[in-house]
Amino acid sequence: MTERRARRSPYPTWFFLPAAVVYGALFIVPTLASFWFSLTRWNLFEAEFIGLGNFRQFFREPFLVQGVVNTLIYGTLTSGLKTVLGLALAVLLTGRIWFRGTLRTLVFFPVLVSTIGVGFAFEAMMHPTRGVINVALEGIGIDGPHWLTNPSLALVSVALVDVWKGVGLATVIFMAGLVSIPQDYYEAARIDGATRWQQFRRVTVPLVRPATITVVTLSLISGLRYFELIWAMTGGGPGFSSDVIASVIYKQYQAGFYGLATAGNVILFGLIACIVLPLTWWFNRREVEL
Repeated sequence: MTERRARRSPYPTWFFLPAAVVYGALFIVPTLASFWFSLTRWNLFEAEFIGLGNFRQFFREPFLVQGVVNTLIYGTLTSGLKTVLGLALAVLLTGRIWFRGTLRTLVFFPVLVSTIGVGFAFEAMMHPTRGVINVALEGIGIDGPHWLTNPSLALVSVALVDVWKGVGLATVIFMAGLVSIPQDYYEAARIDGATRWQQFRRVTVPLVRPATITVVTLSLISGLRYFELIWAMTGGGPGFSSDVIASVIYKQYQAGFYGLATAGNVILFGLIACIVLPLTWWFNRREVEL
């Protein structure tokens, strides 16, 4: 009885009621409504129940399935690169280097810039003939590729721009994790004769694990639901080669296929849940074991 009282929150339960109402109104109710409307053919005035027809049509169209595949590729690629580069930059920027403050500002600055502005800027920079990138490559004798007009490069090109823009946030999270590691561990490792690589592998990587979990989870969710940069740079093209689920949904809404677009929203919700929830459970389980 005493332990139960000790664990009880000092705040009355009804203190949480305003937050619960807002959460329910802005998340739970729209989510349940989306599930219902995904089973209908609807417009602003009426809805006709058609069961799983929208989902069958979604997976019957090749370009819609391509959007699902591209979403998985995009989310995995951007999340992986942000995690690796963010950790590398964090290690660099927490070390004793010149202009450390300036470099930290430069790394984080792209996070603050408008996504649409970045998209338009890199669309111009990646122009196959007049873009700054290909002009610079031509100056050193390299024939630059068609970054955004080649179907096999468009999605990867946008992903690299996304990594450039978002790696600053991952770096800050990793830096917070690194500075919280007691220096005693590194001193003990140096006394035992560990090299810098061994210190990084045996001390830094395990102790920065909570930051790694945060970066992977946030980057993966962001990558799976990304839209703005892709739409600004390629509009899902050329053809459907860089379409992701979010851009497919937008196109279906534009075309007036509201039920099909809502089904796409449900598929995206389910995709994120099926990937992120098991991954989070696995991360937490491994952290407890360690």
